[in-house]
Amino acid sequence: MSSRNSAAQRIDTHATDAERAVRLATFDQHRGLLFSVAYRMLGSVADAEDMLQETFIRWQQARDEEIRSPRAFLVTIISRLSINHLQSARVRRETYVGQWLPEPLVAGAGNDPLGILRVDESLSMAFLVLLERLTPVERAVFLLREVFDYEYGEIAEVLGQSAVNCRQILRRARQHIEAMRPRFKASQRKRTDLLQRFLRATEAGDLAALLNLLAKDVVLYADGGGKAVAVPNQVHGADKVARGVLGSLQKLAPKGLVRRAVEVNGRPGAVAYLN
Repeated sequence: MSSRNSAAQRIDTHATDAERAVRLATFDQHRGLLFSVAYRMLGSVADAEDMLQETFIRWQQARDEEIRSPRAFLVTIISRLSINHLQSARVRRETYVGQWLPEPLVAGAGNDPLGILRVDESLSMAFLVLLERLTPVERAVFLLREVFDYEYGEIAEVLGQSAVNCRQILRRARQHIEAMRPRFKASQRKRTDLLQRFLRATEAGDLAALLNLLAKDVVLYADGGGKAVAVPNQVHGADKVARGVLGSLQKLAPKGLVRRAVEVNGRPGAVAYLN
């Protein structure tokens, strides 16, 4: 009797291990989607990874009867966790010194965090800044509908809202976003050309060339990492922006500043290294 009980216990243990392996494989299958949702919602790699970890824990603990669709179940968890996180982080962001900007995803030699992400306009830094104008729920509805092509009924289930309410929320979110969207879309080639001209002008300290490159109504957003030295407000106008950029770089250049070309959120960019 005792040996039969031991055998039954071993079988149960193996079955549990097999179920865990299936759960892990299913989670890995949807990892890219889940990180894409969380990063666009939160604008922070660290916070998105925290939400991913918490989602995994809840996924492992969920009972089979709770899960009709693994994809829907996982997206629901991470969307709700992200909304809760944004609501709790609102006060911290309001008291943040300087402009709060999303954490960039930088891809360069030997580093490709974009590999698991769907790269499109909604991943750009400019678009992520626009999303900051939305409430957490508006942001979730907008992303699930406009970026991830969810139907209203699916969004309603994810957020615990009615489909009619989700349509109204989306309409408000669209109005906020459309009011701030750029009027024109530049090609990748044009973006690269503009970046190279910008870098040449700033490296040479050429104020005239930089002024010629910038739009008259350009706005500079600067994130100081929450430190008192941050630029407290947006800087408006080509002259102020150009002088501010060149002044900052001239202070750092003698200290051995090195710049490298990278991709920032799927767009041409540059990273400056000091020491």
